[in-house]
Amino acid sequence: MFIQTEETPNPAALKFLPGRAVLDTGVADFITRDAAQRSPLARLLFEIDGVAGVFLGSDFVTVTKTGDKSWQVLKPMVLGAVMDHFTSGAPVMEGEAEDDSDEFSDEGADADVISQIKELIDTRVRPAVAQDGGDIIYKGFKNGTVYLNLRGSCAGCPSSTATLKMGIENMLRHYVPEVLQVEAIA
Repeated sequence: MFIQTEETPNPAALKFLPGRAVLDTGVADFITRDAAQRSPLARLLFEIDGVAGVFLGSDFVTVTKTGDKSWQVLKPMVLGAVMDHFTSGAPVMEGEAEDDSDEFSDEGADADVISQIKELIDTRVRPAVAQDGGDIIYKGFKNGTVYLNLRGSCAGCPSSTATLKMGIENMLRHYVPEVLQVEAIA
């Protein structure tokens, strides 16, 4: 099994491509060891000292490290764990997928505007950030502000503010005049 790695804009995150499907649908973001209990792969990765987060996408695994560890030391251990998991035949996830619909109230907002915002995020933003090992989830729209949740390599990335303001905000404002600004939320 050959696993490719790609750097991400976030120096604390590295993207691993095992050359096969990781998740059939959706994404899974584990920011603590306790949160990883429903994923045998994430549990295995959190056993490595220095792993701070695991993000699973359709065909990649993004691992975020703690600040005191170097990729030179961690990368071989992560590669070994990913290879061990996929050669074992164990599932990536156990049980039902969690519902990720804890959106803000879009109360008072035009349903067509919300539909346009979600469409732009799903077709233009999410594929682009997935290439960098992350994801951006729509959380709500209120009083001209779009609320987004950054995950995977996007969470904590030094360039995420620029991506939000100069990229996503400008695009949404161009196509949806009702959008005034974009904010990241946890």
